[in-house]
Amino acid sequence: MPGRYYEEFTEGETIAHDRRRTISESDNQRFCDLTMNQQPLHLDADFAADTQFGERLVNGLYTMSLAVGLSIPETTDGTIVANLSYDEVEHPAPVFHGDTLRAESTVTNKRETSDGERGVVTMRVDAYRVEAGEDTLVCSFERTVLSEKRPNEG
Repeated sequence: MPGRYYEEFTEGETIAHDRRRTISESDNQRFCDLTMNQQPLHLDADFAADTQFGERLVNGLYTMSLAVGLSIPETTDGTIVANLSYDEVEHPAPVFHGDTLRAESTVTNKRETSDGERGVVTMRVDAYRVEAGEDTLVCSFERTVLSEKRPNEG
């Protein structure tokens, strides 16, 4: 099923995303390689062992990108014109190899474009590390998209 058209978003609603993903060492390594980010905190086990975290961290941009990807099926799959912005990005807790993440999106604002042909939707996307008992927020940001309106049926 495709994502939602502009009219199908409701301000204040929270959309729980069904997909989850366990992050592997290979995921993190490949993302760092693709983006040419060779930060030793992400890649060098000896270096990371001497930090406050005691082990390598998953690249924060990968965590954010994964949260976007997890949100696509229930929000913008096939109905997006463009991502307009990502704002207020926060990483309140670290992510490590082997962590499983889930995401949810809360619609914070929506408005039609000036020509009325499309809509702009802003969502707060929250990514959580799935843990027994209570999940931990690991990434939060606003995602603003230009959305298609529902096609006329006539």
